[in-house]
Amino acid sequence: MIYKSHDAAPATAGRPRLLPWSNLDGNPCYLVTDDTGTGRLARLADDIEAVQLGMADDLLGHAVDLLGDGKATAPQLRYLAACLAEALHDVHRIARSRGARLPEPRDDEASGAVPEEDPGA
Repeated sequence: MIYKSHDAAPATAGRPRLLPWSNLDGNPCYLVTDDTGTGRLARLADDIEAVQLGMADDLLGHAVDLLGDGKATAPQLRYLAACLAEALHDVHRIARSRGARLPEPRDDEASGAVPEEDPGA
């Protein structure tokens, strides 16, 4: 499965984008841009996110196979769990980043209220 995020909503001006990598100290990296969010660094981040999501998808397939194998050893299962935890971390970071870039809801969307139809109409 191929994951592309180039069609995602552009970053809002001045709002930082959580990037899919950390600095050398393990702290998150952010990108602040005033353009449409399609600059070189934003496209690189999109590409890395697509690779991370693809790797997570491949790992899920491997996990299903290994968990179905009655001969899987404890070290194999521990390694699988470590890889799944790392993939989940990446996917969670991508979800947080993309969620933060969603457009702000309008007032009528924010309330969650559904407008009633006019019974007299």
